[in-house]
Amino acid sequence: MCGIVGLLVKKPELRERLGELMVPMLIGMTERGPDSSGMAVFTEPVSGKYRKLSLYNADPDFDWKHAEGVLSERYDDVSLKVEANHAVLTTKSEPAALRTWLPTEYPGMHVLSVGRSIDLYKDVGLPIEVAERYHFSTMRGTHLVGHTRMATESAVTPQNAHPYTAGEDWCLVHNGSLANPGSIQRKLEKLGARFESDCDTEGACRYIHWRLEEGDTLEQALEKAFEDFDGFFTLLMGTHDKLALVRDPFACKPAVVAETDEYVAIASEFRSLAHLPDVRHATVFEPKPAEVYSWSV
Repeated sequence: MCGIVGLLVKKPELRERLGELMVPMLIGMTERGPDSSGMAVFTEPVSGKYRKLSLYNADPDFDWKHAEGVLSERYDDVSLKVEANHAVLTTKSEPAALRTWLPTEYPGMHVLSVGRSIDLYKDVGLPIEVAERYHFSTMRGTHLVGHTRMATESAVTPQNAHPYTAGEDWCLVHNGSLANPGSIQRKLEKLGARFESDCDTEGACRYIHWRLEEGDTLEQALEKAFEDFDGFFTLLMGTHDKLALVRDPFACKPAVVAETDEYVAIASEFRSLAHLPDVRHATVFEPKPAEVYSWSV
């Protein structure tokens, strides 16, 4: 059992309050996921050839300032914004080269996300602890995806926390359980995918992204997922300009949506939405099984 939350704000003035509105949503899912939690926030994209990489290092004494100096000597136009044991690296250099070099140079380093818009933070601990550790309430942007985890299929580690990413500006969180993650992983590894955890959610994330890279629409990718995924799930996905939600054909895992002229909010339970502005006048509904819902910025 896990908790999912998502928030997309329609009015520019609410972008300054995105994190402030989200934190109570995440904390509201504590009972569903006390082991670890995380958030992917989509901001205004960086310009031109720049890319952002969200980084994590398990060593609390890791010297980020020294690392920034080494990176600046090796790569183009580097800046580093540090939050506890996470950092967002902005650079003009090719992300694929950095993905290979960083864990080699710094064995405890993990690249959590890559893109022009996405910043990602995830760690072990209660949602309120993780939110305070990384100052989630100060986050600004257009939309976000959050998750609280109660581990069932794999260990409680930062790597196994959600959201998961693949490619650029794409993330996924998952409430449920896949019975065939091994077969999904083997299929994708034959096609060149490299897995970084033993969590079933990573397989779902990489599978759907693979189908999108093959040219499927999101709806087509999810139709194929319904054929290949064995299990029960609610999936919430984020791209640079969109949130998308789908439940399995049996709708075994809960989800609720509240939509107003100002925002679209998604959670596993309504209690995580009850604090939102004017929610009493929102259109509130339970998503239908096997139907894809999406909202654009």
